[in-house]
Amino acid sequence: MIEKIKALWIKYEEIIAYLIVGVLTTIVSLGAKFLVNYIFFDNTMYPDPVQNAILSMVNWTSGVIFAYFTNRRFVFKSHEPIRKEAPKFVLSRVSTLILDAVLMQVLTPLGVDLIIATGISAVAVTVANYVFSKIFVFQGKKA
Repeated sequence: MIEKIKALWIKYEEIIAYLIVGVLTTIVSLGAKFLVNYIFFDNTMYPDPVQNAILSMVNWTSGVIFAYFTNRRFVFKSHEPIRKEAPKFVLSRVSTLILDAVLMQVLTPLGVDLIIATGISAVAVTVANYVFSKIFVFQGKKA
């Protein structure tokens, strides 16, 4: 059994590590988002468009900072200069920020609860982030 787990880890290490880092990134970014919602917006479950935009920015900024360093080290094991990779990482994340903002601005006015809308958006953003990181940012560069 242990050998099978090791074999699966070796075969799917990058995907498994990405999923683990993704879960941790989601926890960090959602924690920041809902903390700001609690402190500044009285924990509303139906934020107005301005509140939605602010919450999305908090979610994105905290997630990008955490995700860059954890993806670089644990997922893609990159040793490229940060000054070369970080701008590409941020640019790719800007595109998924737009995706998140559009989804949130569409879903909550349709009456979708903030938590459910955030979950739908998180799944779409996670998939897009992996594709961008793999193809555009880290490009499979490992030591």
